[in-house]
Amino acid sequence: MFENLEELWPEIARATGETLLMMAICLTAAIVLGGALGILVFLSSPGQPLARFRGFNLVANGIINVVRSFPFIILLVSISPFTRVIAGTSIGPLAASVPLSIAAVFYFARLIEQTLRDVPRGVVEAAEAMGATPLQIVRHILLVEARSGLVLAVTVLAVSFLSYSAVAGVVGGGGIGDLAIRYGYYRFQTDVMLFTVALLVVLVQSVQFSGQWLARRLDKR
Repeated sequence: MFENLEELWPEIARATGETLLMMAICLTAAIVLGGALGILVFLSSPGQPLARFRGFNLVANGIINVVRSFPFIILLVSISPFTRVIAGTSIGPLAASVPLSIAAVFYFARLIEQTLRDVPRGVVEAAEAMGATPLQIVRHILLVEARSGLVLAVTVLAVSFLSYSAVAGVVGGGGIGDLAIRYGYYRFQTDVMLFTVALLVVLVQSVQFSGQWLARRLDKR
């Protein structure tokens, strides 16, 4: 049943490496850019330290909602000219990382905003009463109080975009999804399809278990 796997081991190893590369790029972009955007959206919402920047909050929320409303496959195809400018090509793992990163930034920004809303308002008000600046509130209050939820947010992001990276294989993005399409679907090699599905399940479960374990360790409630 698995007669095709032996000759495809180099391809499987390469595809796994491409998937991990795409995940590393999009998760880094999401945590750095999406995290900052989510924090700013939270701080500029009504009742928060930067509520006076209401215009920024409305614009940022609108952009986040618009980008998140796009099905990923549509987003991937629609921004292909921009992808060519950034990556120099519209195929391969580096090219697929561009739409993955854009989607991940706005997806994670919303997760961060929602996670920070779970921090008791009284804690933030106490810090403000003691003269803490918005940056100090973020560093010493919000990120500390919400650390367990933030880990879970990163876990949800990683699991979701592992699936998105497989979708990128449909348009030649490389990775495990591309391998499954080329060999498992087009060439009817069922063993390859089953193996790629099992590999994705193992990766997802590993990320999910690790994230939940770390979140429980950090949760001091």
